[in-house]
Amino acid sequence: MDSFLFAVNAVSPIIVTVAIGYLLKKGGLINGSLAKAMNKLVFRVFLPVMLFLNVYNIQDIGDMDLGYIAYSAIALLIIFGISVPAVILLEKNNGRRGVLLQASFRSNYALIGIPLAESLFGSAGAMIATVLSAAAIPLFNVLAVISLTVFRRNGEKPSFKKILLDIVKNPLIQGIALGVGVLIIRTAFMKAGITFRLADITPLFTVLRYLSNLATPLALLVLGAQFEFSAVASLKREILFGTLMRTVFVPILGIGTAWLFFSNAFYGAHFAAFVAMFATPVAVSSVPMAQEMDGDTELAGQLVVWTTLVSAFSVFLISYLLKLGGIF
Repeated sequence: MDSFLFAVNAVSPIIVTVAIGYLLKKGGLINGSLAKAMNKLVFRVFLPVMLFLNVYNIQDIGDMDLGYIAYSAIALLIIFGISVPAVILLEKNNGRRGVLLQASFRSNYALIGIPLAESLFGSAGAMIATVLSAAAIPLFNVLAVISLTVFRRNGEKPSFKKILLDIVKNPLIQGIALGVGVLIIRTAFMKAGITFRLADITPLFTVLRYLSNLATPLALLVLGAQFEFSAVASLKREILFGTLMRTVFVPILGIGTAWLFFSNAFYGAHFAAFVAMFATPVAVSSVPMAQEMDGDTELAGQLVVWTTLVSAFSVFLISYLLKLGGIF
């Protein structure tokens, strides 16, 4: 019951904020052009700053345990590889293919995942999940860029150079790369006995926190302003596929494989991080990215909403089964 209450408490603020955005649209305070401009601002400014701080806040890059990080990365790549033909067979529309593919592997790791890992296994779970984020979040974003570049709505056939260029130019990738660079410099400072940190520049760091804190609520308000209940009927096959992939198939593959074959190598904190990575709903940031890269923004928004609703129950069930299996 505690896991269920946590799952409900984790997703309910997301749903309420989306609902507020929907009501603001109905009240005429947010129109389509404003929502699109706000999404662009979230993608190009607020989310990169948030990801930069997420990486920067990792305490020690030396804490990385390559075993569970390697497992998570390999599992994610396998999920991506399985999802590609499945999406091609299901969907003919290229703009929707990229969005469905992104939804299959890209979880809401930063917003829900890390707090969820802490709830499941205390500070040890949060620490393991935070360290994993240094590898998981960049991989999520690189694969998302590949997904949305390969499956462009205009049907353009991308070259390897084009995909690589899109990855390098992506603001989210740039934010992560800058965070890794600063983290490496900080680690070098620590070894050299230099006490100076970026956080010591208080005005700059305060501004960065302000911008970071705007990312998620603004993205959710825009998601609500762009959400249409009438779209459910025309997208029901895609919504069902994406929701089942994100809340059923991916957790079974990612967490179930670890439990069946690697339960001796991993313990509860690792599994808390796996739940965070493989069982949480589609990332809110997938919507502005879909808009900026010519994907089906409406479908992206629908998948965030429906996977978030279903995950309140699926996360509880997964946590309960892991407890029965002696993991938690």
